[in-house]
Amino acid sequence: MNITREKLNDLDLSIKVEIEENDYNEAVTKSLKRMQQNAVEPGFRKGKAPMALISRKYRSSIVADEVQRLLSDSIFKYVKDENLDIFGYPITNDEKTPVVDFDNQTTFTFFLDAALKPSVTVAWDKVDAKLPKIKVSKKEIDENVANITRRHGNFETPDTICEGALVYGKAEELDKKCEVKEGGLSTYAMFQLEDIKDEEIRNSLIGKSATDTLTIDTPKAFDNKTLVEKFRMTPEQAKAFKAPIRFTCSSCSRITPAEINEELFEKAFPGRGLKTEKEFRKAISDQIAEFNSEQSRSHYTNKVYKTLVDNFDDPIPEQFLKRWICRTNEIAADEVEKTWNEKYLPSIKWELIQAELEKIKPLEPTQDDIVNYIKKVLDNGPADSNETPEQHEQRITEAAKSIAKDRENVRQVVDRLYSDNLANLFIEQLKPEVEEMTPKQFNEL
Repeated sequence: MNITREKLNDLDLSIKVEIEENDYNEAVTKSLKRMQQNAVEPGFRKGKAPMALISRKYRSSIVADEVQRLLSDSIFKYVKDENLDIFGYPITNDEKTPVVDFDNQTTFTFFLDAALKPSVTVAWDKVDAKLPKIKVSKKEIDENVANITRRHGNFETPDTICEGALVYGKAEELDKKCEVKEGGLSTYAMFQLEDIKDEEIRNSLIGKSATDTLTIDTPKAFDNKTLVEKFRMTPEQAKAFKAPIRFTCSSCSRITPAEINEELFEKAFPGRGLKTEKEFRKAISDQIAEFNSEQSRSHYTNKVYKTLVDNFDDPIPEQFLKRWICRTNEIAADEVEKTWNEKYLPSIKWELIQAELEKIKPLEPTQDDIVNYIKKVLDNGPADSNETPEQHEQRITEAAKSIAKDRENVRQVVDRLYSDNLANLFIEQLKPEVEEMTPKQFNEL
């Protein structure tokens, strides 16, 4: 066997593979002998058919299989031995490769195309992005306290509509005669008493039976946002809706918020041993800050990613890559061409940039990283009073290792840790200026 390559330009290669009979003959002979031992041919007992008959019937197909195997194995070994940093794997050049006749040929020549990956310069100097730091406001903490007290509060189904009630029922549009309008709004809905913006209407409903039929002046009672969210209207419908509605109540419910005490602290933050409201609010503040940090790091990472990809200007072997994508994905050339700039090119550029980043610091999380992350999640729960600290650690560790065995089952964890690693690398390399901002200012970004 003989393998040679020709450099067509800085990146494109043509690889020539010549396979001779002595390269495959021994393997073909062994295959024919195995086939002869199991062959059942007319006029012969099993395994007694002459080799000449077996060879005449099966040799060409066995040669074809063996030559293809040799070609694949030899190319793989050649690329590895020659330390060629190529895209994907070589693909056959059908124009250069002579037509193959496995019935009559004993030597075979194949031409394959390959493309080297370019040396890449990461455009750090083009990045001009600040790292947002989102402030935690007292309003956010208050809202979270309210949500937690409601989440752990007492659920009730009162017989009458009262403060804090959520009213369920059917809403029907009325015409000028206060009759149900044919073809008008008719939907099952629910609203909170606090959704009613008019104080007079709101007070008039308090004390009504949970199964009463109410007539409500819609534009006066509800804003457009409530009509969209609670009455299933489109924004356009809500803006134009001026008719009253008949609301036939079916029931109402209310959650009495839990008291702010140590029992609530333990339910909301198990195992933390929080004792005071100040500690409780600090834990909420830290939780919000952690979430804000994730959001700001993600925003920063995306901005840096886009800048690096947009400013990638190293040459790439486009024609080879387009052919390679067509071959490996069985996609028509015009489909690849149509989506090349939006879909394929940015992905290829990022793959090359990513390889350079990996030289600075590994991005893919290790198995230990995954196990430790899962341990942290599993450990965020109430402790078992019957366990010693050592037993607890062993139980959590074994559970985390079991969960982490199959990476597909923890794909979200892997992606999360990869994103963290990427953000850390960007921040370490670029040392961005930190810009404090409110949640509203961040959302505008």
